[in-house]
Amino acid sequence: MDLETLADSYEASTVAFLDAVASLDPAHLDRRHPDAWSPRQVIHHVADSEAQSYARLRRLLAEQPNPVIQGYDEAAWARSPRLGYKTLPVQPPLAVFAGVRSSSLALIRGLTEGDLDLAGTHSESGAYTVRDWLAIYLEHPREHASQLERAARGEL
Repeated sequence: MDLETLADSYEASTVAFLDAVASLDPAHLDRRHPDAWSPRQVIHHVADSEAQSYARLRRLLAEQPNPVIQGYDEAAWARSPRLGYKTLPVQPPLAVFAGVRSSSLALIRGLTEGDLDLAGTHSESGAYTVRDWLAIYLEHPREHASQLERAARGEL
């Protein structure tokens, strides 16, 4: 994919997630299958993941050569009562999601082909390039959008 197509796909993934959230009945934000996160938890997770992605992209672009890209334990974050995945409102994390995606999109639109090969080392998975970052964050919101759409239909 060329850079313009990648940027457009990134933007479409953002819209897909926000549309999926909009389709939810607020009364069902806490409905969940015993082995899955509730829509509220998904929204908090996606916002936190995007906050991590925001920092990762900037490290890859600015801290050359070979920045360390820190992993995190997303399940521990979701379980932590201090982070409020089960209790806090979803509007603030949605604002985080929209803000960091918009800011990162502006950077993506300014990338060159050579920038895609800028690399660092991910603390959990090793070599990690801007191209790898894009592959992950193009799809991550879409995957969770599908999960939210199933929840909206009552298919937990």
